[in-house]
Amino acid sequence: MSYQSQVQAAAAAVNGKSGWESISAENVARMRLQNRFQSGLDIARYTAAIMRCDMAAYDADPASYTQSLGCWHGFIGQQKLISIKKHFGTTDKRYLYLSGWMIAALRSEFGPLPDQSMHEKTSVPALIEELYTFLRQADARELGGLFRDLDAARAAGDAVKAKAVENQIDNFQTHVVPIIADIDAGFGNAEATYLLAKKMIEAGACALQIENQVSDEKQCGHQDGKVTVPHEDFVAKIRAIRYAFLELGVEDGIIVARTDSLGAGLTKQIAFSREPGDIGDQYNSFLDCEEIDVSQVGNGDVVISRNGKLLRPKRLASNLFQFRAGSGEDRCVLDCINSLQNGADLLWIETEKPHIGQIAEMVNRIREVIPTAKLVYNNSPSFNWTLNFRQQVYDAYVAAGKDVSAYDRARLMSVDYDGTELAQEADERIRTFQRDAAAQAGIFHHLITLPTYHTAALSTDNLAKEYFGDAGMLGYVKNVQRAEIRQGIACVKHQNMSGSDIGDDHKEYFAGEAALKAGGAHNTMNQFAA
Repeated sequence: MSYQSQVQAAAAAVNGKSGWESISAENVARMRLQNRFQSGLDIARYTAAIMRCDMAAYDADPASYTQSLGCWHGFIGQQKLISIKKHFGTTDKRYLYLSGWMIAALRSEFGPLPDQSMHEKTSVPALIEELYTFLRQADARELGGLFRDLDAARAAGDAVKAKAVENQIDNFQTHVVPIIADIDAGFGNAEATYLLAKKMIEAGACALQIENQVSDEKQCGHQDGKVTVPHEDFVAKIRAIRYAFLELGVEDGIIVARTDSLGAGLTKQIAFSREPGDIGDQYNSFLDCEEIDVSQVGNGDVVISRNGKLLRPKRLASNLFQFRAGSGEDRCVLDCINSLQNGADLLWIETEKPHIGQIAEMVNRIREVIPTAKLVYNNSPSFNWTLNFRQQVYDAYVAAGKDVSAYDRARLMSVDYDGTELAQEADERIRTFQRDAAAQAGIFHHLITLPTYHTAALSTDNLAKEYFGDAGMLGYVKNVQRAEIRQGIACVKHQNMSGSDIGDDHKEYFAGEAALKAGGAHNTMNQFAA
């Protein structure tokens, strides 16, 4: 609906009402435009449709992959989207990622915690709601600036300018984008997963990522000691999430099924099997077992009968059973196929390194069964990208018979190699990793889980070093404020970013000429007008 149509609709609601003569229909229309989304469910439905469209576009052309960055605060997510609009003119195919790791480390009332699902489960939907609150405020702020431009053009009698601003309003693109939100291993049984999923969806999440680890043994995907669950247990949680989406009317909701099997060598349960070859039997087939006879069964032993043989799975003192070494990729493939066959939409394979060949090998096997299978992939800060890719290039040189005598493979991270041909080729492979992996390894969505955790630490370290050192105040002015001004960073006008101008507009709507506004001639933010 065009701006003028919005004004006319507001006029129909306002005009003729006794005592409402001072209510401006145009102001009503503006407030409605600034508050387009009335609830988290509105957002979830809107963003789910975007993701479904993007998934179809990727199926047609792998160059149409999508990206996101993990954000641990609403302001960080807001600034990310403002920057994307500023630099690229559109938010298309750019999402937000909500990391369980960052909630544990930064948002728990217990203080910093490891990524082991120990934080309050309610902190997850709370962050989703916070992110969308800040994104909606970004809409209100940008539209408020356009309304002011429209008023200025009208006051100057510039009809052409006024029409141009109206066109900008009519074609305004919201900062509200899809969030892929981490529900960890579901925080309990399937009922607990369903209840938390509802809260997350009601807060605005259109895509929930769940992993096949045991809830009470959950570990970060890049740490040791991971324990998986049988497929039927995981599928029950996938169904729970789907029911949550459907109950709330978000029929396009996205489920991302993550497998940690590549790095998980343990299971807490032996799967129930009804007949040879069923999914339980396939899960159990990966157990590390030894063949025994009846006389060798010891006190408390658990044994499996398979193909007429009696097998004893190896059990640790922790009461966990271990899988055969080297079975991780096969288990990942089976996990992914089973998840897609039972209602998941996207896959996530947690790997130990960013290697396109490794990922592609598994995805190609999955696609033999489900041709449209596609991945969400963690471009993790847990990987040493520089070292990994320099070693990949080194190995390629060796395979090609190229002289590598100038390089020490174990020391390739060293700054001594930064200007070398090998380092330059590695950097180029890093630069094109997302594009190449999307084309060759079925990756629909690339994300970095913890980038803003690291950027906050790095920028704070740089500021502290300068400000508390010899540079003093120049450490802030030169490296922060001057850079903000010259790069056009919106939050250099921090009063405006916090909503001061929106508040002034409302004061004028409500009190007219009697409004006491903050944005007058003596507001020091006016120093940043140029």
